[in-house]
Amino acid sequence: MAKSKNCTAHNLSYKAHKNGIKKPRKHKHTSTKGMDPKFLRNQRCWLHSLLGLPCS
Repeated sequence: MAKSKNCTAHNLSYKAHKNGIKKPRKHKHTSTKGMDPKFLRNQRCWLHSLLGLPCS
């Protein structure tokens, strides 16, 4: 029995561009999970100072 072809990129580029290759959507608020805690504290105080709130 002959071996079968596993994969070919013959028509895939055409199919991908048919509806356009789109960039991933940008989110309004990026996650702060795993960020430096010292940086996050400073950022929070900075935001409070902009709004005229006490930093606590």
